[in-house]
Amino acid sequence: MSYCLNLSCKKPQNPDNGKFCSTCGTRLLLGDRYRAQKLISQGGIGRTFLAIDERDKSQSPCIIKQFSSENQGTDNTEKAAESFREEAARLQGLGEHPQIPQFLGYFEPDNQTGMVGAIVQRLIEGESLAKQLESEGAFRETEIRQILAELLPVLQFIHAHHVIHRDINPENIIRCTSVPPLLKGGVKGEEMGTQTSQLMLVDFSAAKFTTKTALARTGTVIGSAAYSAPEQLMGKALTSSDLYSLGVTCIHLLTNIHPFDLFNSLEGVWVWQDYLIAPVSSQLSQILNKMLERAVKLRYQSAAEVYQDLDLEGNLPTFVQTNSASQTTASTASIPTWKCLSTLRSHVSSINAIAFSPDGKILASGSADRTVKLWNLIHMTLRCTLSGHSSLVDAVAFSPDGHLLASGSWDYAIKIWNLETEEWIHNLSEHSGWIKAIAISPDGQLLVSGSTDKIIKFWSLETGDVKATLCGNSGAIHTVAVSPDGHTLASGGVDGTIEVWNLESREVQRTLNHHTGAVNSLAFSPSGQLLISGSADGTVKVWNLSSSTLIYTLTGHSDAVNSVAMSDRGNLLISGSADKTIKLWHPGSGKLQYTLSDHSASVTSVVISPDGSIFASGSQDKTVKIWRFE
Repeated sequence: MSYCLNLSCKKPQNPDNGKFCSTCGTRLLLGDRYRAQKLISQGGIGRTFLAIDERDKSQSPCIIKQFSSENQGTDNTEKAAESFREEAARLQGLGEHPQIPQFLGYFEPDNQTGMVGAIVQRLIEGESLAKQLESEGAFRETEIRQILAELLPVLQFIHAHHVIHRDINPENIIRCTSVPPLLKGGVKGEEMGTQTSQLMLVDFSAAKFTTKTALARTGTVIGSAAYSAPEQLMGKALTSSDLYSLGVTCIHLLTNIHPFDLFNSLEGVWVWQDYLIAPVSSQLSQILNKMLERAVKLRYQSAAEVYQDLDLEGNLPTFVQTNSASQTTASTASIPTWKCLSTLRSHVSSINAIAFSPDGKILASGSADRTVKLWNLIHMTLRCTLSGHSSLVDAVAFSPDGHLLASGSWDYAIKIWNLETEEWIHNLSEHSGWIKAIAISPDGQLLVSGSTDKIIKFWSLETGDVKATLCGNSGAIHTVAVSPDGHTLASGGVDGTIEVWNLESREVQRTLNHHTGAVNSLAFSPSGQLLISGSADGTVKVWNLSSSTLIYTLTGHSDAVNSVAMSDRGNLLISGSADKTIKLWHPGSGKLQYTLSDHSASVTSVVISPDGSIFASGSQDKTVKIWRFE
């Protein structure tokens, strides 16, 4: 059956393979991809459906969480929509952590269906701890210790990403029937790692989504009241509130008694130990009682503190790749990976910069041989060579409509090329130093350039006129990036700092300064909330711009990181280094997924195609390589 997502539809049930609702005419596939099959639940903020992914050959099951503006009132509808967008961005930032449902997609408000938005996540098949408690009875101490050992690292991970779950209880912890293979990573930072686990933490979106809209209303209870910390019931949830909820979950599982009956409200104390079916160690009792402290200052402040008191081996458990016992050597060798699809050769010197056209059919490469070459990616052939610079080309960028190309050179000039005539139409020569970086705003109106003269200039792409000159970084500018919404500019350079600018006011909003070497490359996440930086100090850093905090540092390169790129879907982060390697990371978890070593010299530039199907790398070995996952 297909279920219509239109909130006003009177008869939403439809045949399996229909494209449009037979009752109201609404398109049945969400994003032309996800088909809702069964309504699982609905409440004040929306509905949840069992669905399938029709682009997946196996039609993998998934969940559609559809949020609506019903019952919110006209004044709150826009706030609800904005809160939902922020929540989707946060979920995307968590990435594909193996103990969190995989984030598959986010869909904007739709006036036709009346929904504020929708999130699609992978279906988790298994049984909740609530169901297990119902069927098997009270848990033993060893089982509680295992639950803590598996879930504390997940909490540390989400808290490091500035997310508070707000609804931890036995219903939202699923014992998965299958465990995905996990990869060892290369994260350096304050967050805890995790281990291979069957426990999944679910229901992030509903809990987080209700928070910001609900906090505006006095007396709103967020999450399941029986498991919620006192401060959370007052609308002031903290990261330690999640630890409180996990503690309540544990005593519920140990006693098989509802939490309301485990608290003496007259004396204000927990009496859970009076209801134990089997005694537990004094160590576990002390840990749980500290998690259950009603005063925040007396409670554990981080999941890492609880983990340490459990006396588990080591500080940071890590993911390990596991293989089925029946898996053969041949099947292991056939696991898909990124492979070099083609090597493009024509430049006679180092490749310094590359860029995909908006339609992904053309690649531009700028070289120390003073030329820009355009490559036809359908046939993997050279289309043309653009000559005109008198020194090496260090930056290239396409206009959003694909009609123009900008190139920046050490001849102190930027050339704007008409790609139809293959001739330059503007020569921008106001800088007094080498042009190291250029970027074009999403609306195609503005070109931003950074130079060794320590200056950032704004230009009209249409006329070539200078619109503004900015001075922020104290040294040569190596990189500039414009956010997807066109509101924010980031710049980095020799001084090791990153300046984040408001493009409208042209003022510095914040300065990020944890790198110990020059900042060579910057990239925004699709939501614009995360910023990725690559540095001569050999690291890649991921920053949360709304809080100006460093989320984590990726280590693994043995030399300077020259270039970073993030896919438009936000599910892949790539870095290229002077150590001749390309590393592919998962943006949400920070885990290293692949290392590619096909180049014979420093990798100077990496870019991902608009559809994410391929990426390209440029190198001092004079080649451009095209990579595909197969």
